[in-house]
Amino acid sequence: MRLLQSDSRGGFTLTQTGAGDIPTYAILSHTWGEEEVTFRDMVNGSGNKKKGYKKIQFCGRQADRDGLEFFWVDTCCIDKSSSAELSESINSMFQWYKEAKICYVFLSDVQSRQHHSQFEKEFWQSRWFTRGWTLQELVAPRNVEFYNAQWEHIGSKLEHKLLISRITGIDIRVLEGADPAICNVAQRMSWASARNTTRVEDRAYSLLGLFHVNMPMIYGEKENAFIRLQEEIIKNSEDYSLFAWHDHEIDKGSSLKSIYRGVLAYSPANF
Repeated sequence: MRLLQSDSRGGFTLTQTGAGDIPTYAILSHTWGEEEVTFRDMVNGSGNKKKGYKKIQFCGRQADRDGLEFFWVDTCCIDKSSSAELSESINSMFQWYKEAKICYVFLSDVQSRQHHSQFEKEFWQSRWFTRGWTLQELVAPRNVEFYNAQWEHIGSKLEHKLLISRITGIDIRVLEGADPAICNVAQRMSWASARNTTRVEDRAYSLLGLFHVNMPMIYGEKENAFIRLQEEIIKNSEDYSLFAWHDHEIDKGSSLKSIYRGVLAYSPANF
């Protein structure tokens, strides 16, 4: 795992850690925007020229306030040019978020403060609740703190658990820290049913930790990634709620050719 820490020049450096010597760290959850800072940007020193650098600065400052020397940001702590590192990171992601001391959620589209009259509406409509990767980033860490577009603290996962449960459908017990496995497979799949990812394959890859499975990344396989995910779940579980899905295309009057298909769903949207 690669972590960030502040340096003597007011910037940040990357530190490689081993599996057995990972220090206490904070972690960032956000939705990607323009000019995100990559691993290569950090290595060549050009990251501070990009808009996304403000997120790194925020995370570093907040971690320092919380007494933490190290923090992790997905955009720049993974060398995505290495397929092996990317695959290992995706398979480890749920655990990394789970083991973080604190997770900072930056909601770039929420302008209001916590007790403002528009807060609940803006919070509910935040893009963060529609993205595939942020599901595990909400569920895995015990301590989740939310910040608005002005970097102001707007409450925690526990404070907003009732509202978050209404937005996401996630069982309140899970938001309080219970293992997601207390909910059956179909229930957990339903949490991802309305979420999207830029790449089709990531709709499956972003769910690995939620079902305690590992599998290799094969970008280019498209919907087959979700089929493989279900096959891995079947190998590790006797929870047959996996087959309790619904094909909405049938309701739209699809042809018989499209109705006849296998026993596995094509997408989380089927749940």
